[in-house]
Amino acid sequence: MRLAIRHTTRYRYEGPIVHGLQRLRLTPKETQGQRIVDWTMEYEGAHEQLHYDDQNFNHVTLVAADEDVSEVVVTCRGTVDTEDSAGVIGHHAGHLPLWAFLAETPLTKAGTGVRELIAEVERSEGGMVETLHNLSTTIRDRVEYKTGTTNIDTTGEEAIALGCGVCQDHAHIFIAAARALEIPARYVSGYLMMDDRIEQEATHAWAEAFVQNLGWVGFDISNGISPDPRYVRVATGRDYRDAAPITGISYGAATENLHVDLAVEQQVQEQ
Repeated sequence: MRLAIRHTTRYRYEGPIVHGLQRLRLTPKETQGQRIVDWTMEYEGAHEQLHYDDQNFNHVTLVAADEDVSEVVVTCRGTVDTEDSAGVIGHHAGHLPLWAFLAETPLTKAGTGVRELIAEVERSEGGMVETLHNLSTTIRDRVEYKTGTTNIDTTGEEAIALGCGVCQDHAHIFIAAARALEIPARYVSGYLMMDDRIEQEATHAWAEAFVQNLGWVGFDISNGISPDPRYVRVATGRDYRDAAPITGISYGAATENLHVDLAVEQQVQEQ
């Protein structure tokens, strides 16, 4: 499947800023079942300083805001070819060792809620992948998908206590539970082509677990499936903070608001 993506992030500030620096993880990965046909990034009110691959092999671009601007706009456009690999990414790559994805982080710390949830999961005779799908189902049954109830600092434990959250929260709960079961797990940020619309308000998030003899396998807890050709992997990490699309700092004015425009649609391939 060929997917065309347009992603615009607009920061408006209360007044001119003296200095601003943003770390962008917005360039998709070249990975199993995914090939980048073309990808461009454009900036208004900012300029690129450097780019590099981080410890998770995420493509990172550092962008500095121009002096005295009150608005910064980052626009990404590109085309990605995807294939159906049943969510299997395969072997481990990156500078972090596999055991690093067994360690808790503040967002994925397993507490009482995670342990109680694990106790409810049916162990499948069909193997680890089926058991992890059961884990995904249990999370979705316990934590309703509901926007506006959590934020980027909400932990997996807090989302369980609330009984609701979004894809980021589902991923953090899954990761915390998998690691408590001594299964390496990581967070994935990316794009998802919706079946009912092109325009969207946010990127998507899911999780991956490392399964013996298969490698990394994806689980979209919010939708109850493994990623298919509608998904584009952009960044991975131990949790959201490692894979966040944009992080940054600014001096001189507080951020007034953030607005995201995102469109993902299938493109007809020429024969």
